[in-house]
Amino acid sequence: MQKEVPKPYLELKGISILERTIHRFLGLEGLKQVVVVTSKDYIELTREVLGSLLPDTIQGDVVEGGEERQHSISNALSRIIATDLVIVHDAVRPFVKKEHIEACCEAAFEVGAAVLGIPATDTIKYVTKDHYVENTPPRTAMWQTQTPQVFQREVLIKAYKQARQDKFLGTDDSTLVERMGQKVKIVEGDRMNMKITYPQDFETAKLMID
Repeated sequence: MQKEVPKPYLELKGISILERTIHRFLGLEGLKQVVVVTSKDYIELTREVLGSLLPDTIQGDVVEGGEERQHSISNALSRIIATDLVIVHDAVRPFVKKEHIEACCEAAFEVGAAVLGIPATDTIKYVTKDHYVENTPPRTAMWQTQTPQVFQREVLIKAYKQARQDKFLGTDDSTLVERMGQKVKIVEGDRMNMKITYPQDFETAKLMID
């Protein structure tokens, strides 16, 4: 993003991306806890954010992140209270819709795991390390995954434990669950649920704010 401030703390029209993202979850029925993983330098600020946003009925926790995303989520899981489902979401996806979060939760209740995603519109190539095309999977079977990714609590804890034992590092939480043989249902979202990663994403996000 070419900024000194981490992406979640950048402001979109006076409100941080992190705050806008958390707001998207506050109306969920049965929400018990919000855990934010952040860098050491932003722990106190994040506690202040949660203190200002969360009602007394929702517990707020802040934990320090790890070297990789997987380590950060593992740190967060160690603080999760007893609950049926765990929702994992990118702090820099502030436009996720409540109905899509709820649909993921319903699917996870049914099958154990669910991820939000959209059908791929581009042709995807499987490429070797030497940058040669090895094959072209059918586009109709390709989906771009987003977050939230929702799991029955025990399923996700088991997946992380197995990954640690095997010294396996995945690119998302669903990968860890899939390798155990657990079915994961994909729930169709939309392209509004963008991840703010690059400067042009930030400019687009500003235009999306009412």
